[in-house]
Amino acid sequence: MTRVKEKKKKKLWLRIFLSLLIIGVLASGYFIYQVFGAVDQSYDPLNRKKSDKRDKEVTMDEPFTVLLVGTDVKSAKAKNWRSDTMIVAAVNPKKKSIKMVSVPRDTYAEIANSNGVKTKLNAAPYYGTQNRVGPMTNTVQTLENYLNIPIDYYVKINFSGFIQVVDALGGVDVDVPFNFNMRLFYKWYTFKQGPTHLDGHEALAYVRMRKSDPRGDAGRNERQREVVQNLMSQAVSLNSVSKIDDVLKAVGDNVSHNMKVSEMYKLQSTYRSIPKDRTETLKVQGYDSKDNPQGIWYHYINDNERLRISHILQKELELPLETLDGQKFQGQSPAEEGADQTEGTPERGNGTGSTPQNGTNNGTNNGTQNGTTGGSSGSPGY
Repeated sequence: MTRVKEKKKKKLWLRIFLSLLIIGVLASGYFIYQVFGAVDQSYDPLNRKKSDKRDKEVTMDEPFTVLLVGTDVKSAKAKNWRSDTMIVAAVNPKKKSIKMVSVPRDTYAEIANSNGVKTKLNAAPYYGTQNRVGPMTNTVQTLENYLNIPIDYYVKINFSGFIQVVDALGGVDVDVPFNFNMRLFYKWYTFKQGPTHLDGHEALAYVRMRKSDPRGDAGRNERQREVVQNLMSQAVSLNSVSKIDDVLKAVGDNVSHNMKVSEMYKLQSTYRSIPKDRTETLKVQGYDSKDNPQGIWYHYINDNERLRISHILQKELELPLETLDGQKFQGQSPAEEGADQTEGTPERGNGTGSTPQNGTNNGTNNGTQNGTTGGSSGSPGY
């Protein structure tokens, strides 16, 4: 009798084990299907094979860049959008380091494929659409020219996607720098100084506020980087299938990128391997002004500051140092320690800080009309 019972127990455990194995295979198959489905749905390659600033296509085993773009639209169906947030991350897998820089949306710059029009950076998608280059491709090209670095990959997310991703990850922790109120989608949000936990809507209000920040764009950029870095840390540590599924559903229509599935896994693995203290946020010195014929608010960064940021990123990417127009650089780089740096407000009227050209207002207004939300191009907005 004892042997019979033992055989029955063994058969029972074998059935349970096989049942669990089958369930596991089905669940993992569903998960893989979901991953590939979401990635395929959001995959949107640039209208080019590689950056003009690369001799060949790079892999994520080499130093590479990722552009994170937050748009000013709520719906994934909106074809006309403007860049609300632009963060460039230069990643060096060998050195296990990252250099990140936020470029304000109102930065005065020459827009790619616009016949030399200079206006706000966030007008690049409009000109990309008008000239059939593509809004994302034109945004990438404009930033490449402005910083004189290649941009290899991008991730673009709209308001709804940002809110849903934050909620899917269980919210995000931040350290509010000061008390302020912010209105978003007809609702007011109150933030008290100190550590706090935010849901999706609160996080969006937190990263969009600018008018109440004494540091203007610089303060907003710092809050944006804080949230993005914390979300990235949470995303790469996901180990719950249900939570990953929630994130994938949020990604769906609301996110687009030009990474293959293998590259996304590689990016996650690379980011995990880089210590937090090896991620550096670059502070860019600039100033806001509407002292121009059109009376439009712009953010100005002088050429010496642009060159400093460009050289820091070029070094991180292990590229030879160049001038802003792509020539071989000679002399002492402003990125070197001990180089003479302007403290506080940079010198005005140098290079990009010059008076806007004729036609700027027209380009900016057209970009605004084709957009949907956010402050108008003729004012700082949030």
